[in-house]
Amino acid sequence: MDSRKIILLVGALIVAAITAFMARTLIMGSSAPAASAMTGEPAPINGPKVLVATRALPVGTIIDPTAVKFQPWPAELVEGAYFQEAPEFDMKTVLGTVVRNPMTAGQPITQGALVKPGDRGFLAAALGPGMRAVTVPVSTQSSVAGFVFPGDRIDLLLTQAVAGGGDGPPLKAAETIMRNLRVLATDQRTSQEKDEAGNTVVRAFSTVTIEATPKIAEQIAVAQTLGSISLSLRSIADNTAELEQAIASGDVKVPEGTDPKAEKAMLLQLASAPQTGNTTYAVGADVSRFQRRTVPGKTDQPAMMTPNGGTMAPAVPYPGAVVRAPGPVVRIARGNTVTEVPVGGKN
Repeated sequence: MDSRKIILLVGALIVAAITAFMARTLIMGSSAPAASAMTGEPAPINGPKVLVATRALPVGTIIDPTAVKFQPWPAELVEGAYFQEAPEFDMKTVLGTVVRNPMTAGQPITQGALVKPGDRGFLAAALGPGMRAVTVPVSTQSSVAGFVFPGDRIDLLLTQAVAGGGDGPPLKAAETIMRNLRVLATDQRTSQEKDEAGNTVVRAFSTVTIEATPKIAEQIAVAQTLGSISLSLRSIADNTAELEQAIASGDVKVPEGTDPKAEKAMLLQLASAPQTGNTTYAVGADVSRFQRRTVPGKTDQPAMMTPNGGTMAPAVPYPGAVVRAPGPVVRIARGNTVTEVPVGGKN
């Protein structure tokens, strides 16, 4: 190879290296245009206000003032079945109705998705899947003086007197037999009544209809034959102790990870589940020292023979005293007088 070709080859390599270096410098030096989001207020919705759900409303939810609100809706998307805000519209026509179809938050409320009190299938729509409606008779004293309203959660208390087999007074006892039961109706009212000022009207009622599982419904039917039923109103706040107990017993499964939706579903499951078992109770001795703590027991003392051949009930010195059964006796007759002397005793 001659020197001329070598010089041309070296020159070509130098030119190629310079060209590559300049191209790399141009590419790295020029910055790509950054996409910037346009800031500004969203375009106002040009349409009437329709009634929408403020939260997720599952089947059986009783509509209250916190469950719905009016919100602007595009005019071209408004259907005839929507509830529209108007001077002649009365919110009382919606409050107290029951959700027939599940709805998500922000979804418009349709007339066909609600069942009004008195309509056919109203109570069946208010029940959750697999649940039953049970009616319990109550009095003003046993119903928290009328301060129990549809949608509240209550406990059931059974008060009874256990006679036992002894001669003492019966045992007085009260027991919490069911917890966290949802109230469906008081008498025939399925919603809270409001006066002209918007205040809740408190009325006494003689019956309360509650939601229960089939097994709990059977237990309530039996409990009504044992004694009197009373209502105990539960707090709206969550009960941490019951949550821990439900987790320990396996009734509620803790979701894996830290998914807030799964944790919310777990708490909702606990809040809506009726509970039985692990009952608490109080007896008369817990209130007064003059009442019993246990059921009167049976005495094994046999009936005593009278001189004329009759029988006589054994004498009990005082309630709760221990009466011992007599041992062998020897009868001694002196004329018409018969004396019984225990074996080993003195004549």
